[in-house]
Amino acid sequence: MDPQRRLIVMRHAKAGELPGGPDAERALRPRGCRDASAAGRWLAGLGVVPDLVLCSSARRARQTWQYVSAELPGEPKLVTDPRLYQAGADRLPGILAETGPDVGSLMYVGHNPAAAELTENLLGTPVGFPTAAIAVLAVPVGWSDLAGAAAGGTCELVASWTPRADAG
Repeated sequence: MDPQRRLIVMRHAKAGELPGGPDAERALRPRGCRDASAAGRWLAGLGVVPDLVLCSSARRARQTWQYVSAELPGEPKLVTDPRLYQAGADRLPGILAETGPDVGSLMYVGHNPAAAELTENLLGTPVGFPTAAIAVLAVPVGWSDLAGAAAGGTCELVASWTPRADAG
């Protein structure tokens, strides 16, 4: 068994505006639905399926996961965590660190700038993170030690995807 864990960081897909409505209720645009489905096909083709998904409670993040998961084999466990909606990159490692040691592959579906900053902190290098972007990271420590890994840039980029990479 591979001793390294996998962290899949995904920014929600393209959402529309909701004039006068709460930001948390913004829904995916048709492009966002297509991009999220393509992201799911990419993950399935790569053979990367999460054991556990921690998803923001925002409608656009939940919809993103819905479209991604429809393309994946099996049914990963889903936890919709309201803390992820406004959590910054400084709080994310602590939330993700609550993951049990039996989880080998963890997916976070959330928002920018937190998704990009978390990925940058774990890799130690800047990354671009447009809507629906995915970064698959090899995590050489246990989930409970993720905060230390985020401070040290100790993770390795295994694969990444953006909707533009899939165009054409």
